[in-house]
Amino acid sequence: MTALSHEVAAPVVADAIAVADAADARAGIRTRAARTDELDAVLDRFAATWGEGRGPDRATLQALAHAGNTVLVAVDDGPDAAEPPLGATLGFLGWAGGVHLHSHMNAVDPATRGRGIGVALKLRQRAVSLAHGVTEMRWTYDPLIRRNARLNLVRLGAEVVAFLPDFYGELRDAISGTDRSDRFEVRWRMDSPRAARALARSPQPEWRGEGGLALTDDFERVRAGDPELAARLRAASREAFAALGADPSLRVELDAGGDYVFTRDDPDREA
Repeated sequence: MTALSHEVAAPVVADAIAVADAADARAGIRTRAARTDELDAVLDRFAATWGEGRGPDRATLQALAHAGNTVLVAVDDGPDAAEPPLGATLGFLGWAGGVHLHSHMNAVDPATRGRGIGVALKLRQRAVSLAHGVTEMRWTYDPLIRRNARLNLVRLGAEVVAFLPDFYGELRDAISGTDRSDRFEVRWRMDSPRAARALARSPQPEWRGEGGLALTDDFERVRAGDPELAARLRAASREAFAALGADPSLRVELDAGGDYVFTRDDPDREA
């Protein structure tokens, strides 16, 4: 272990590996480190999701993988394994605010969505991180996409730690177009009671709220079909999220209906 990480108890690591293996089995895949000869396919998977030139170049990806960062793939677990990989993810170490894995990209073949491949890749990242003494993972997501909010906050047990308006600037990629790149940054304390509750599919608390924001069911469909309405929803969300910056004791959670609630509850509170 380095000075940037600490020893994680062997049973915790073993359990994380078992949880990742179980997710693989449910999805009918294997998640593992990408081989050098698969890096072009990883880049192709990223390009198919966000557009050409929206990911790292081949040399950068090679360097990140060589340094030991999580460049992972999901491949079919059957005898006729599909090529290229069905999913790929990229994460790298950061230390702003404490050492953590920053999970930057997670892409899955649209034809296989719904199988749990994206979750399986995240859980494999978790297992690898804990095995190396890294107990925290962070990433960003568009706060208006309800399915991502549910995945991050409920299914995995991550928690919102910051609202980052226009975090990436104007992306003009295959997903965002000209929409603003507002993001929530989430922190996943991977060995916390909150994460354990989420991964066990235990009930989450009924959060005691002080305001919040209702989400449209499919913001991506709205953005593609009615950009003006999407822009109004984005503006309304910015106004709502300004309350978080004005009162740092308020946190964001997702209620049972799939809408945001602003609360002062302990994030590890039991149901």
